Amino acid sequence: MNFFNLFSGINLKEIIQRLPDAVLLANCEGRILWSNTAADYMFSFDNTEEVDFYVDDFINDGTELVNRSAEEHTSVIAGAVSSDGNEFFIELNASLMEDQYIITIRDVTAMTKVLANAEKTGKLNKDKNLMLTKLTHEFKSPLQSIVGFSNALSDGLGGEISEKQNKYVKIINKNASELLLFMDKFFEFSKSESTLLEFNMRTFDIINLIQEVIKNNEQLTSSKKLTVNFDFEELANRTVYTDDNAVKTILQNILETSVKITEIGSINIKISNPDTETLKLAGVGITHPDKVFSFMHMEVKDTGIGLQESELEGLFEPYSQLDKANKKNFVRAISLGTAKIIANKLEGEIWAESEIMKGTTFNIILPIERGNNLEDE
Repeated sequence: MNFFNLFSGINLKEIIQRLPDAVLLANCEGRILWSNTAADYMFSFDNTEEVDFYVDDFINDGTELVNRSAEEHTSVIAGAVSSDGNEFFIELNASLMEDQYIITIRDVTAMTKVLANAEKTGKLNKDKNLMLTKLTHEFKSPLQSIVGFSNALSDGLGGEISEKQNKYVKIINKNASELLLFMDKFFEFSKSESTLLEFNMRTFDIINLIQEVIKNNEQLTSSKKLTVNFDFEELANRTVYTDDNAVKTILQNILETSVKITEIGSINIKISNPDTETLKLAGVGITHPDKVFSFMHMEVKDTGIGLQESELEGLFEPYSQLDKANKKNFVRAISLGTAKIIANKLEGEIWAESEIMKGTTFNIILPIERGNNLEDE
């Protein structure tokens, strides 16, 4: 029975002729019985010639794909070629009615190229980050020498120098030190994006780790006369299971940022088990209230002047800062971007809340129990 006879009283053929998608009618052997205008145009059919056309003549493995699409009720991407040799990609959907296939076809060549380019770009970015990470020493070693020798010259180890010479040496030392810090943060970010970042999951004391990070930053905080307060009273268990070095990097980068945007007052670090609302805000779904103890919530709150809304946009995204003039914001975004990538790879989350004249709060949510991590899935 012809497909169109199934719909007596309806001029279905005329309706299908007007569809923007190509439509083919084929038998079970793949012989094309009918095509609409869009299909004629797509495949450059010449219907004036009495030639038998088959689906396989124009679509790679056409009959097999049509059969699979009809059986699995799914669309299929395939390569195709028109009768005049034009190659392109199509999305194919097929349904079997009686003993005939009705096949709808859409040209997806442009979309396929976009996806291919995106995949290629992603691979190039990974290769770039891998190369940069492996060349870290080669980039940093000359800078470290400049910093070291300029310090030695200022200390008089190379002989007495004039006041003017000492001024220039200090400028060299300051700029080299700033560049070295930037390179450290840049390579740290590149490593976090690359496949070289691996986690060593273990059990450790989170309180000791945070106190160690605070102690390592005493010179930085005391230079600005900032007080660092640490509250861990609301944490149920100080023993956690995650990667200690990863947590150190996250907290170090967050703490550095808080100190830089705070001129007076204090930095307050609080660690606890988050409530369900906080987990929901972080995009973490839990099935039972007791599961909150499987996560920890670190808050780093400063008493600075706060960040404007424009500064909060792209705060964790260094690539979005490239076209902005403020170099400090770019370095900050690299540091915070590293923290966010690492937290996300640990299946956690980081976000910031800020209010002008009331300070900024960085929130860090991390899973801290076995079975909550990628390693144990």
